[in-house]
Amino acid sequence: MTPPQIILLNGVGSVGKSSTARALQAMTGTPFLHVAMDGFLAMLPPAMMGHPDGLLFETVLEAGRPSVVIHAGPVLERAMRGMRAAVAAMAAQGNHLIVDEVLLGADRLAAYRAALAGFSLRTVGLFAPLDVLEARERARGDRAIGLARWQFDRVHAGMDYDLTLDTSADAPDVVARRILDAFGLPPALPAPAVAIGREGA
Repeated sequence: MTPPQIILLNGVGSVGKSSTARALQAMTGTPFLHVAMDGFLAMLPPAMMGHPDGLLFETVLEAGRPSVVIHAGPVLERAMRGMRAAVAAMAAQGNHLIVDEVLLGADRLAAYRAALAGFSLRTVGLFAPLDVLEARERARGDRAIGLARWQFDRVHAGMDYDLTLDTSADAPDVVARRILDAFGLPPALPAPAVAIGREGA
């Protein structure tokens, strides 16, 4: 069995992490599982959304535009530590993983490196200009306007990646192809042809 590989995608919300992860799953012959931060946030009780012990958003003005400050309380912090431990546990069972994260601080990346020290971890920073991120944020309709602005100068601060990619001009499948090529992942094999016999044969 091929030793587990973990590809960690980090970037501002709306940069294209999830769509890149899905595209990469489709084009490689290695069976990667997609582990998304959003899935762990969805585990929080509804009462913890907008609560200081959970996840609290505070909108402030930055250069005359809304900027949504993220406050992480102890319940959310435990959940995020649990996510890192869950990623390590999945890898320990032989699973290849694409992890889709928003890391606010180099210490979070260091925590992943420590948790995954026994595995092959590749880190990818996904970038796009702020105006592109804000346009995507508005188009999505499921994000607080201003999240990208607040995260923009924070998500990549102090980070050291194996690969950095700009998602502003390329579709997710192009970005995924660059990851596949950079890390030498095997391409997906063509689906086997299914022979259809004559009825009653």
